[in-house]
Amino acid sequence: MLSRTEEYALRAAVCLARHYGDGARRARDIARETGVPANYMSKILHQLARAGVVRSERGRTGGFALSGPPEEFVLSTVVGPFEPQIERTRCLLGRPECSDEHPCGAHDRWKVIKEAALEFLEGTTLADVIDESAPSSFP
Repeated sequence: MLSRTEEYALRAAVCLARHYGDGARRARDIARETGVPANYMSKILHQLARAGVVRSERGRTGGFALSGPPEEFVLSTVVGPFEPQIERTRCLLGRPECSDEHPCGAHDRWKVIKEAALEFLEGTTLADVIDESAPSSFP
């Protein structure tokens, strides 16, 4: 349902949410903690910074941090910069026109799944998904 980049962006945001208030974290440390390649993580973090989800700080003690409390960020804000909503509405079977008026064979069933996923992304904050008891690194 989510692209690999979106999944990695969520991992980064959850990592930063877990460490909210601890100061900026270096991209390579976030990459190591989340199991994401460092170069890929750096690009993701810069995109999240351009979107205002994270802030970047330069210098020896610099790095990345959430730009606000985890309660303020719904998951759709984190994944939004990587795949515009228009892409999420494309036809599952690849038809150039697929709508309620001209549905493909999968349209009605797929629409239910897409709407549930969108509702989850728009109604769930980073604070909701932080599991403080979980290990700090991802598999």
